[in-house]
Amino acid sequence: MTSDRKDATGDIEAIRKGFETRGYICNAHIATSIFLAEKLQKPLLVEGPPGVGKTELAKATAEMVGKPLIRLQCYEGLDEAKALYEWKYGKQLLYTQVLKEKLGDLMTGAKGLKESMARLHDFDDTFFSEEFLEPRPLLKALWQPGGAVLLIDEIDKSDDEFEAFLLELLSDYQISVPELGTIKARTTPIVFLTSNNTREIGDALKRRCLHLYIPFPDTDLEQRIIAARVPEMEERLRNQLVNFVQGLRQLDLKKLPAVSETIDWARTMVLLHARELDAELVRNTLNVLLKFQDDIDNVDGEVNALVSKAVQAG
Repeated sequence: MTSDRKDATGDIEAIRKGFETRGYICNAHIATSIFLAEKLQKPLLVEGPPGVGKTELAKATAEMVGKPLIRLQCYEGLDEAKALYEWKYGKQLLYTQVLKEKLGDLMTGAKGLKESMARLHDFDDTFFSEEFLEPRPLLKALWQPGGAVLLIDEIDKSDDEFEAFLLELLSDYQISVPELGTIKARTTPIVFLTSNNTREIGDALKRRCLHLYIPFPDTDLEQRIIAARVPEMEERLRNQLVNFVQGLRQLDLKKLPAVSETIDWARTMVLLHARELDAELVRNTLNVLLKFQDDIDNVDGEVNALVSKAVQAG
């Protein structure tokens, strides 16, 4: 038992380091969730505020395991024709024209309706077959040779009906096509679902998934993220920048700055050849961090105090 636990711990640490070499800095909790999702072959539902790295986690996993990333972006009104498959109607139409010509030859010499029907049943009809299917992201993931990483992004933006439609895929890695029957995965995909918590996800879907919540990172983790993604930034300025962002997140804002926006702000500072935070520089670049003018206006009066505190901490 102890040996097995050590092996699992080593595998989890290897996952964390594998992410780190690809620029995705995570903690042991995230690495453990990836390990369990792969070993248990269960989908992983990743929730958290926008911009904390949910989608990037799926991308980094695909890169690490060497499998293609197949992404389905969810939205209100998404249906199975866009998510699963469509029929190639043009090719089916051409097929019916060929079929019409062949049926004439097939029926030549048939005596009576019974013999005609028998010949018709023996005829190889491929009108509804896989060769006439146009696979969409979900079916592509099931058919992908060697498997894939399937990202069902922002599932909270879809309808309850689409959630219900996903249940068969998430529980058995298969889908049902009325004309063909059940299509099973050729290789079980690694499945991620992400949610920004704009609405409550149904219990039936949650039961089929492992759950991972990614919050905004603490100061130490965010500094490591910036060091990995913007390595040209000097350490002192990086510390000041992260401390300032951490202070912003304590304020009552419409939209708190995400990690992706911290990265953009760090790149902005490098482009401006900044050496240290100051109030004027922050005010001139706040629009990189904050996406609402109301937030920018409300923060303006706090900038001096936040910069002073960040510089002291840095």
